[in-house]
Amino acid sequence: MSKNLAAELDIAEVALRHGLPYLALGAGRPLVFLRWFTPDHANPSGWMRNSEIKMLTPLAWHFRVYAVNRAPGMPEGTTMGEIAAQHADALQAEFGEPVDVLGVSSGGSLALQLAADHPGAVRRLVIASSGYRLDPLAKQAQIRYGEAAFAGRRALHHLAPITASSRLVARLAGAGMWLIDPLGRPKNPADTLAFVRAEDEFDLSDRLAEITAPTLVLGGERDAAYSTENFRHTADGIPNSRLIVYPGTSHMGVVKHAQFARDVSEFLTSPTPLAP
Repeated sequence: MSKNLAAELDIAEVALRHGLPYLALGAGRPLVFLRWFTPDHANPSGWMRNSEIKMLTPLAWHFRVYAVNRAPGMPEGTTMGEIAAQHADALQAEFGEPVDVLGVSSGGSLALQLAADHPGAVRRLVIASSGYRLDPLAKQAQIRYGEAAFAGRRALHHLAPITASSRLVARLAGAGMWLIDPLGRPKNPADTLAFVRAEDEFDLSDRLAEITAPTLVLGGERDAAYSTENFRHTADGIPNSRLIVYPGTSHMGVVKHAQFARDVSEFLTSPTPLAP
């Protein structure tokens, strides 16, 4: 990334209350981006940092985007509700008013919990590649990954089944992930395991109606981690919501979709966000 672009985006890396690490960029009304599942509870570095900035830049032309991760040192037995309470307190301390929240994948689980438990913290809500609970394949993949990483074994290949809807492609991806695993092992695998166990128990089946924030649910038709039925159930359960499913799109393909930034920006800035 060029120095000119970095200066233009006014990139900063600090932490919110409770030590929640964040990377901020852009200008405008705050948009809190709750990160997907990450090996470490930290800001990304190297190519992962550049990739995240590239993905968020179209939104940063309209908002001051705060890419927030979970706090390091997560105790064993932590629940998603406790993680959401920590985030609600940190957001109130930083902004003093409800903010727009975008949660992707595991960040979507947290965003839904946050909106249900702390409605005063969320102005408008965007959920991408996520739903009211994990589908069985995603639960199995994450738990296997977390337990293997905690035991010091190769773990990354356990996530391969949720990277592609094709079994053949997933198998090929798994072989590559097994090889590169030593390059991306968690620095604190206890954090990783604590979070995957919290998300394993996450289920808002009976609480979606408690979410009062206008909500946009974005999903991919070919998401191997979440079914289209999961996206639809999530959107149908939230009183003031809309669902968009991108055809032929994978789990992480949603945030790379040509319409993603436009759909998010229009929803968050429209006077009537859910008008047809």
